[in-house]
Amino acid sequence: MLLTVSARGLPLPAAAAAAAAAAAGAAAAAAGALQGVCFSFVARGKVAAAGTPEKFVSECQQQQQQQQQQQQQQQQHHHHHHQQQQQQQQHEQQQHQHQQQQQQQHHHHQQHHQQHQQQHQQQHQQQQQQQQQQQQQQHHHHHHHHRQQHHHQHQQQQQQQQHQQQQQHQQQQQQQQQELTLLSCLICL
Repeated sequence: MLLTVSARGLPLPAAAAAAAAAAAGAAAAAAGALQGVCFSFVARGKVAAAGTPEKFVSECQQQQQQQQQQQQQQQQHHHHHHQQQQQQQQHEQQQHQHQQQQQQQHHHHQQHHQQHQQQHQQQHQQQQQQQQQQQQQQHHHHHHHHRQQHHHQHQQQQQQQQHQQQQQHQQQQQQQQQELTLLSCLICL
């Protein structure tokens, strides 16, 4: 392509053309460093070369997607596979909890009362299960294994208590959200 001066239509000197090319290259490098900035000063020439702005936008999006995929692949390469699985599981659990909370926010006051009863029943059932497990262990183990059995029992109790605390904490959070939604409903009425 021959660069021309628009006023007279004469070709630019070689030195000016080289300087303009260098400036254009530097600007192109800067534009490439900024992801997401498709329409830059240098990019206008590329739009004309590509034909239509739509084609150029699609090319920019494809480049961005490729860069993101490369970054993800590099991260996967550096991190362990087990950590990735944990992150995915945590993300799925968060989504699941979020869905449950949204569904429960839409419930009415009667169902709110039913949930209180269900929570009490669940806690009561868990306590009964703990007692049954302890009795079975005491019944099946011999007397000379008493120390090991006591240690094993203690571990199970700790795990079950932690599980109960987590469930109670989630239920409390959901109750608070429900109370807030009930108040907002009353205000709307």
